[in-house]
Formats: sequence, C-alpha cells, structure tokens
Amino acid sequence: MPHGSRKHLTRIDPRAPFVIDTTTLGRRPGSMREDSRTVPAPADLGVEMVGVPEGADIELDFRLEAVMEGVLISGTARAPLTGECARCLEPVTSSIEVDFQELYVYSDTRSGESAGEDERRLEGDLIDLEPVVRDAMVLALPLSPLCQDDCPGLCSECGVRLADAEPDHHHEAVDPRWAALQGMLDQRQEDQEG
Repeated sequence: MPHGSRKHLTRIDPRAPFVIDTTTLGRRPGSMREDSRTVPAPADLGVEMVGVPEGADIELDFRLEAVMEGVLISGTARAPLTGECARCLEPVTSSIEVDFQELYVYSDTRSGESAGEDERRLEGDLIDLEPVVRDAMVLALPLSPLCQDDCPGLCSECGVRLADAEPDHHHEAVDPRWAALQGMLDQRQEDQEG
C-alpha cells in the first residue's frame, strides 16, 4: 500500500548535539527563537599547536530567524583551549569565544535549488551547526599560541627553557673559520699549565 505522505529522509541525525530543529519557526518570515545549549566538542577542533579538547563543553547561545530564503542563525560559541607554547613548548590553557552567523536556505525554494556549494541548506527542518561552529573557531585560533606574551623560548644551543635559565645563561660561540686557531690556543694553555 503506497504512502503519499512519506517524510523526507535526511542525512542529519536529529539526535546529534549540534543539530537544531527549526519546526517551531514554521516558514513565517519574521518569526524568531532564541536558544542556548552546551554540546561536546567534536574531534580535531583545532590547529597544530592549540585546539578544543575532544568532548569539552562548548557553550552555544544563538538566535534563529525565519527569512524568505530560509533560516538565519546568529550566535556565540565559547570553549576551553589546550595546546603548547610555540616558543617554549610548555602547556597552554585558555578559552575562546567566537561569533557566527549563517543563512541556511530552504532546499525546495528557487534560491535553495540554485544554492552553490558554499551555501548551506536545511535538510527538512534540521540545521547542522557543527560546520559553522568549527569554521568560526578554527579561523579564530592563534597559529602560534604563547604561554605569555614575552616568552623567551628555548636556548638554541642546549634547549633549556630560557624563562627557567639563569639570567647570565649563554654559550661561547666560536666562528667555525677560527675553530682551528681556538684549538691551538687551548692546546697552548694546557701546555703552560701542565
């Protein structure tokens, strides 16, 4: 027996933490809803030296607005960060707060049918907010995080952390062109002492 009113199947799991159901907005331009939720951070949310730990709480505050073309979502995402200092490799912890805004177009409208690859579409009444939050956070992350603004880094000769080293920490640097003469001078001093 055929069913004429089958629901459109979506690729989005409605139970996923970043998925938002827009059914309550209807398709009435001007209708709005505000919401907030805490979701676990997905894997690989970061760059090489710093990122949001997987499973850490991401706090989302957002507003959904129905417009002619679809649903406009605007909001803020906050999360903890962990990583390592780009100069001395010590652990770094901080937090990040980013703003985001994205228009999700209805797939059955003229603008939705001609939507480009970079435009986001609603799947049924569902929005997957993870790609938008991921893009906003990754773009805001520092590429070279520092444990402190004036971190002196590591000694290029011995690798000791300069913030922990003695104030007069240094190494004698001999120009390789004069190394043979330095060796002769060292030998002469040994001969005179011995």
